[in-house]
Amino acid sequence: MERFTMSAYKYKRVLLKLSGEALMGNKDFGIDPVVPQHIAHELKPAYDAGLEIAVVVGGGNIFRGLSGAAAGMDRAQGDNMGMLATVINALALQDTFEHNDMQCRVMSAIEMHQVSETYIRRRAIRHLEKGRITIFAAGTGNPYFTTDTAAALRACEIGAQVLMKATKVDGIYDCDPVKNPNAKKFDKITYMDVLKKELQVMDSTATALCNDNHMPIMVFNLDAKGIFDRALQGENVGTVVCEDVSK
Repeated sequence: MERFTMSAYKYKRVLLKLSGEALMGNKDFGIDPVVPQHIAHELKPAYDAGLEIAVVVGGGNIFRGLSGAAAGMDRAQGDNMGMLATVINALALQDTFEHNDMQCRVMSAIEMHQVSETYIRRRAIRHLEKGRITIFAAGTGNPYFTTDTAAALRACEIGAQVLMKATKVDGIYDCDPVKNPNAKKFDKITYMDVLKKELQVMDSTATALCNDNHMPIMVFNLDAKGIFDRALQGENVGTVVCEDVSK
């Protein structure tokens, strides 16, 4: 397929973080096929324009290590199960992307040669340079680290210009907007304010890693049609976490 100009876009290489729960849609468990299809439609214009898109997906729609630990399971064992759940989600996304004429590769932090490539940084960058959506599965490959931290790590490793976190709300608020209709939304906020105020954006390890490596975080709601493309063009569609809100 011919790839088009990306002159309208602010970014060239981005990493999108998706939660496993988002893939459930209206279901109580697993994957609602409507959701991966919606995600593919959201990414398609940017993909066709030649942007380099990486994805990290969680596994909470299938299994969460913390939930297993709360029920008495060994935490490391539970986290291993959660990492395997992310591979299932990654394969589901890959299948949907490919059915929408989008080249895609899945790279896992845990070796499983029959279903995915093993994550190698330089190979991942090469996939992106060749125009392939690259999905990073199995978190960091280590227990006790969330997929948010995996997203921050991979974004830094591949030299992404922004880490885009899709959430259920349209940005970061000073309190829960569902419970408080007067909640204030931030257009921009610093990493340190996120950490000090203990705002539930990403876990503190992921936020600190982005802070240390000057990786901006964009928090937005992917449910709105066309919002991914608008965000990539620089439109203010959510909240940006950065070092200096004046810039």
